[in-house]
Amino acid sequence: MAVFKSGVTVLIVLLAVVAAEQSQMAKAQSGQSCTNQLANLNVCAPFVVPGATLTTPSSECCGALQSVQHDCICSTLRISSQLPSQCNLPPLTCGN
Repeated sequence: MAVFKSGVTVLIVLLAVVAAEQSQMAKAQSGQSCTNQLANLNVCAPFVVPGATLTTPSSECCGALQSVQHDCICSTLRISSQLPSQCNLPPLTCGN
């Protein structure tokens, strides 16, 4: 009976370790996925940089934008809005 209980305990611990590892891998993959999604937005640069002469985004840009997950873009905007204060700079204000 003691061997059975220790076997069950080992199995439970092993399952917990596997579940934790899979959770960490999923978090790492989603982070990488967001990074890749944001990198794919480089095709939109000709349409958004100051002084851009092109005003209508290409279908490639629209596709890249569509593929960015909502959480990814919102987190990125939230983090980027905090950068000035973290760099001891005044907050950014944008006119019209």
